[in-house]
Amino acid sequence: MKKETEFQQVFETRNSYANRQFVIYVLEKPEQPHFRVGISVGKKIGNAVARNWVKRRVRQSITELKPQLKQDADFLVIARPTVAGKSQAETKAYLSHALKLAHLLDND
Repeated sequence: MKKETEFQQVFETRNSYANRQFVIYVLEKPEQPHFRVGISVGKKIGNAVARNWVKRRVRQSITELKPQLKQDADFLVIARPTVAGKSQAETKAYLSHALKLAHLLDND
């Protein structure tokens, strides 16, 4: 998702799940053939370099988890400041935990 209206549509559902590192907002779309994701990293994370670093790690984690993700939903991933400075493996573990809480990740 790239447009602000799409972000707002998911955000306004108020269907959220969270852990200490991420907040996930979910909008179910049964007619949709594949999931769409939006990533938001606020200024509390740090400067632009730090925020982009976190976004890259989140994107990579989602790519690795793609086969296990529920396909008929839009979701927002909002990073909390505690995720800054974490390794790729830690980021993926925290994100997969949040996605499981949101019932977007199949339990394997």
